[in-house]
Amino acid sequence: MADVISDAIDTPRTGIDPRAIVHPGARVGANVTVGPFTVIEEHVEIGDGSSIGSCAVLKPYTKLGRNCQIHTGAVLGGPPQDMKFRGEVSYLIIGDNNIIREYATIHRATGDEAATSIGDNNMIMAYSHVGHNCEIGNNVMLANQVGVSGHVLIEDRVVIGGMVGVHQYVRIGKLAMVGGFSKVVQDVPPFMMADGRPCKVYGLNVRGLRRAGIPTAVRSELKQAYRLIYTNGLNMSQAIESVEHEVRESEERDYLLEFLRNEKLGFGGRQLEGQRRG
Repeated sequence: MADVISDAIDTPRTGIDPRAIVHPGARVGANVTVGPFTVIEEHVEIGDGSSIGSCAVLKPYTKLGRNCQIHTGAVLGGPPQDMKFRGEVSYLIIGDNNIIREYATIHRATGDEAATSIGDNNMIMAYSHVGHNCEIGNNVMLANQVGVSGHVLIEDRVVIGGMVGVHQYVRIGKLAMVGGFSKVVQDVPPFMMADGRPCKVYGLNVRGLRRAGIPTAVRSELKQAYRLIYTNGLNMSQAIESVEHEVRESEERDYLLEFLRNEKLGFGGRQLEGQRRG
């Protein structure tokens, strides 16, 4: 093992601290730095330009993309906290340009050849946890101490405040924002702000929509849709019908309606749970 570390240090492509432990079966890209006392196990892949801080652990079958920053004490690719897991080969796949802060944990999946997946350009802050079989999109921010249970889908540009707990099989739609300390037990529709215990929608994420470059006209239409769905006293079927007839068609409107229809088909307000039980 010492020979492997020495060879890596002598190669200009890498900057591995001599106190780190890198398994000879790991694949480390160009211009990667690894801090002291970090452990990189067998079947790990690290993309070019990534940096791994001190005392981190990358477990088997973890694939890390390019230009990622992994901070002190993070543990990536640990076995799932799932009684159904029987040691099968499964993966944690992390994209490019991600920042994973101190002591965050992300588990690989349950199920043969299944994967927990993290997209690109995400920030997962200190002490957060992402459970097995989760799928996180791009440009997502999880604040400190967020706990995401297994089989959760978090779509692009979602922001989740600190110390939020997310129930298994929840889906959080793109450009949604969840307030800190919330308890998320049902799906959160796209473009909405939600908060509370249990978490409830209370407004449209106007600032997030603006930052994402959604045109002014579409933002106004989504605000109209929000009022019809959440403030007019309609049940969900009536609200969906009203939005279809009263709000101008757009990609965003149609995506919101599709999300709400799927939620109705789920169990306990979780459309992915409905698919599991179906």
